[in-house]
Amino acid sequence: MQHSEPQILPETPLRADRTRALPRLVARAPWWVLLLVGLACVVFGALIILRPLSSLATLGVYVGLSFIVSGLADLLTAGRDATPRLTRLLGSAWIAAGLIVLVWLGLAIDVLPVFLAVVLIATGVVSTAGVMRGSADQRAAALLFGLADIAFGVLALFWPDVTLLVVAVLFGARTVIFGTATIWSAVLIWFGERPADDAGATPSLLRRWARLGGAIGAVILALGASALTWTIQPGAAHSDAFYTAPGELSGEPGELLRVEPFERGIPDSAVAWRILYTTTTDTGAPTLASGIVLTSATGTDAPRDAIAWAHGTTGYATHCAPSLLADPIGAGALPALEQILDAGWSLIATDYAGLGTAGAQPYLVGGGEGRSVLDSVRAASQMEEIALSGRTTIWGHSQGGHASLWAGQLAESYAPELDIAGVAALAPASDTIGLVNHLPSVTGGSVFASFVAEAYFAHYPDVTRVEYLEPSARTLVREMSTRCLSAPGVLVSVLAALSIDQDMSIFRSDPTQGALGERLRANTPRGDIRSPLFVGQGGADPLVDPAMQRAYLAERCASGQELEYREYAGLDHMGIVGPGSPLIGDLLSWTQDRFSGEPATPNCAEAEAAR
Repeated sequence: MQHSEPQILPETPLRADRTRALPRLVARAPWWVLLLVGLACVVFGALIILRPLSSLATLGVYVGLSFIVSGLADLLTAGRDATPRLTRLLGSAWIAAGLIVLVWLGLAIDVLPVFLAVVLIATGVVSTAGVMRGSADQRAAALLFGLADIAFGVLALFWPDVTLLVVAVLFGARTVIFGTATIWSAVLIWFGERPADDAGATPSLLRRWARLGGAIGAVILALGASALTWTIQPGAAHSDAFYTAPGELSGEPGELLRVEPFERGIPDSAVAWRILYTTTTDTGAPTLASGIVLTSATGTDAPRDAIAWAHGTTGYATHCAPSLLADPIGAGALPALEQILDAGWSLIATDYAGLGTAGAQPYLVGGGEGRSVLDSVRAASQMEEIALSGRTTIWGHSQGGHASLWAGQLAESYAPELDIAGVAALAPASDTIGLVNHLPSVTGGSVFASFVAEAYFAHYPDVTRVEYLEPSARTLVREMSTRCLSAPGVLVSVLAALSIDQDMSIFRSDPTQGALGERLRANTPRGDIRSPLFVGQGGADPLVDPAMQRAYLAERCASGQELEYREYAGLDHMGIVGPGSPLIGDLLSWTQDRFSGEPATPNCAEAEAAR
């Protein structure tokens, strides 16, 4: 049986396709090598299709090694070329490029979407420029493929994280296809046959229609993706001049800087204003925060008690401030707005520093969150448009529960003049270490992990992306942190999170260890809260684990903290503050008792028993 050798086309030093190092290496290999390589590629490709985050790193390594192999091939064959100096120069350049890719893998992956977008747009322009050559079906196909490439290039700029995941999956698919083709070539060579080469044959009618149909399909796919982009990524709200400081921040924290009427998403029975005020970061540096103050449009002119509301997660980016969103009150999951108004209470709802205003949001950075809450009360008390009694109860849910616990423990030292009648934390993110440990088991948990990561990178110089983030995850984390949870575009983040959560963690180092672990522990609220404390928790909460909450509260009770704990069986993270939740009646009754001066009824013994 005769085994013929596969043929290859001569290479030139100017050839642009430098990532096909493997095909070049095996082109002259015997049939059994082709078979082994093909089988390995099929298995490897199938695995990385299911592991997109891993395959991005693999793709980066493959590209880097391909550049190096191609450069070495140029150097070895330079003597046989017409321009040996140019060949050696290009070979050295490709080797250098490969080393750069391998050393700075994260940077290489970060620029991959932009590189791909430029290549697609350039390819599309070249393709459309060549529509005057070839047969009618070739010209039509070239035009359609060119337009599709341009559209996909633009989309790559809009969706860099999705582009990376698609590239990863396509890399796996291409590896499978290459492996299958290599196996087929090995089989043909074994039987003494040469793979068909019909490059010079006239295309059949079926091939012409297939080519045109493929081009039409590419255009339809590009149009569909463009329509989806338009639908789920509308223009985000942006901060206006209201959110900028009128001058240097030289005043005391809690100074009211600006106030104006606010109507979007406010019930007809209420009147509201948005406010801008000074506050401080967790390190004491002056900064700005915004918020909404709301009260009933009817009733007595007597000073009113207030609820200081710390909202749940709306997103990490500046434009995710509740006062900028379409539903400013509902976005942060405030419960019982109608009952608040009926009770004659006012609502003071901070956005937190860095939401709406410039700077990084203190997401689960307790000092910054708690100060934003306390300073919003100080600022609202200076308003001429509303009269407040001074008695304030703090409510918070999820991230806001973490903020309310921190506001409670900071109140005595940071804002001793405030009369904090009580603190209510609903499904609070109380144990930051426990929460970050738990996120990998939460559907779409990488979205919240990205918020934590970006906030801690921004606030703590000793917590770095290089140390804690997988190189292949950096673009994904950055993009996920730019989308608000109430915006349609969050679907992109959720899909990205689902695709990577089944693969590997976004963290290359254990986030509960080292500098990040120390910072997370420091932001767990373990200080004493002198005001009566109420903690409500859903028994079926998938995000804030009830067992984790019980352990945290047992620790607090053991340290002497008095609190009242209520766990509601069958309720999840949002259900606990949703309409019909039994927590709402308990919360309102407990709050009324605080304003009335009734004694609190701690139940630490019950909380420890529930554990």
